[in-house]
Amino acid sequence: MELGTAKPSAEELKMARHHFINTLSIHEEYDVKKFERDTLFLLETLFESHDLVVMTGGSGLYVDAICKGFDDIDAVDPNIRRELIQSFESEGIEPLQRELLNCDPEYYRTVDLQNPQRLMRALEVFRGTGKPFSAFREKKIQPRPFGIIKIGLKRDREELYTRINLRMDQMIEKGLFEEAEGLYPFRHLNALQTVGYSEIFGYIEGEYDKEEAVRLLKRNSRRYAKRQLTWFKKDEQIHWFHPDQYLEIQNLIRNHIAL
Repeated sequence: MELGTAKPSAEELKMARHHFINTLSIHEEYDVKKFERDTLFLLETLFESHDLVVMTGGSGLYVDAICKGFDDIDAVDPNIRRELIQSFESEGIEPLQRELLNCDPEYYRTVDLQNPQRLMRALEVFRGTGKPFSAFREKKIQPRPFGIIKIGLKRDREELYTRINLRMDQMIEKGLFEEAEGLYPFRHLNALQTVGYSEIFGYIEGEYDKEEAVRLLKRNSRRYAKRQLTWFKKDEQIHWFHPDQYLEIQNLIRNHIAL
């Protein structure tokens, strides 16, 4: 899954030590609670020898798990998950999207709507607890034994969308379709229910031609970026910069450390 997940290149991995790269198999179940547990354990170790650690990424749910903590959710009847899976397999993703819009519009505005696993998880929680999935992220922020500086990178929409389209063209040129074809036998796994693979799987299954698959890849990537911005704009602690404002970002970090 090197191209579809935009894994750092070999050169980038040499420039700075990365963590949680090439550590899981696509066959392993992994969720936000496990990520919170593993990351907090890692940070405890890293801060023994480093003053600064950079966490980077675009999934707001996972960022919040580290910075704020994540509510424990009571166990849900496994039959609910089985019912949702059967519905998805027989009727497709649209009924899941409609139900989520009705029961949890807040999470609907930010979730990857093309990821059936995320949709089914939110619906599973709602059906099993009677509470919207978004409600489990509204608890009091858990204190962390380290300071947090939140930096958001933002471009104007036209520039952002142009770069997303160009990036997708580059990924395709490097072999994204071929990578997806190799992973096609495992398309049912949670790790592959993401933008970048599901669109190509539809092409492989003959639902549309390659040109349409490319259009969907770009469109869904742009939509995902828009949902990311919607999520992070609600966080008043984020300091926003254009990516070219490197010196300003450095100064912000230095000033925080000085305090």
